[in-house]
Amino acid sequence: MDRQLNPIFREQSHRRFNPLAGDWVLVSPHRTQRPWQGAVESVPPTERPQYDPTCYLCPGNTRAGGLRNPKYQSTFVFENDFAALKKDAPSAKLDLQNKGLLVAETERGVCRVMCFLPRHDLTLATMRTSEIEEVVRTWIVQTRELAAISGIQHVQIFENRGEMMGASNPHPHCQIWATGTIPEVPSRELACQKRYLDSNHSCLLCDYVALEDVERLRVVFSNDSFVALVPFWAVWPFEVLLCSRRHLGTFPELNESEIAQLSSILKQIVSTYDRVFNVPFPYSMGFHQAPFDGSDHPEWHFHAHFYPPLLRSATVRKFMVGFEMLGTPQRDITAELAAEKLRSLVRPS
Repeated sequence: MDRQLNPIFREQSHRRFNPLAGDWVLVSPHRTQRPWQGAVESVPPTERPQYDPTCYLCPGNTRAGGLRNPKYQSTFVFENDFAALKKDAPSAKLDLQNKGLLVAETERGVCRVMCFLPRHDLTLATMRTSEIEEVVRTWIVQTRELAAISGIQHVQIFENRGEMMGASNPHPHCQIWATGTIPEVPSRELACQKRYLDSNHSCLLCDYVALEDVERLRVVFSNDSFVALVPFWAVWPFEVLLCSRRHLGTFPELNESEIAQLSSILKQIVSTYDRVFNVPFPYSMGFHQAPFDGSDHPEWHFHAHFYPPLLRSATVRKFMVGFEMLGTPQRDITAELAAEKLRSLVRPS
């Protein structure tokens, strides 16, 4: 049976702690009724052709860098024509006067683009589950291949969906960046998970999922292998945390059943998002895997974050400005209300 949150935390401003990142979020439920006279976004078109001759990601078309795509039939991966990282960057460090103030070092890495399928008009929400399974299998192959490169410590798979989230092309695709160091966000998560394991002799996210399974206030949907929920400490309005039920660290550890169930719940998440305001829902999504630094990481738990910006309608989004940039992230709608809204829109898969 669902439990009820203490009325104080439903109605009054308060802080919530994020044990995965070690920081806080300010929650202000009383602000949900404030008037809005700020920026209003345009609604993206819902109709797109199956093939767009001007799209540099469609099969057979010429990319922005001048290379031509093959007429691929399934997933298609290529090195980013304008990569943010280079694998042959020379090694160099800077620490001016050894004061730790002006510090820099070169960063090596690999940036790849992965098209989910040849059709220009589909998304994870509208693809067949079998097609998403092929995407997951490609993520596994890419993770294994990139992690085997000497000097690579982290493989980040992420998708930006929609112009609002900076997607430069609507063709269904994601990016895969492999870096020589562990980036800031997963590095903080690594430290927090390690501290929790050292203090409690158990996994942070295993324990958290078990708690949420009992509470049921923030769980949106789940299956035998994964649970999708609005985290207690969510910052973005309809943020979702996706966790594996089994304690595992990386994509290559997924078994056949988990591949199928991950594909199913990914489709559920994004198709439910599309029903919130009846538009293709923008978001940034990314999987966090254990580091590939040659060490064992029993503290790490496989998970993904979904960060959608829409707040009150298809045209009003949340901005991270002012106090949020200078002080602490803040949200209006509580995680519990956001989860309730998403649950009400779930349809049988």
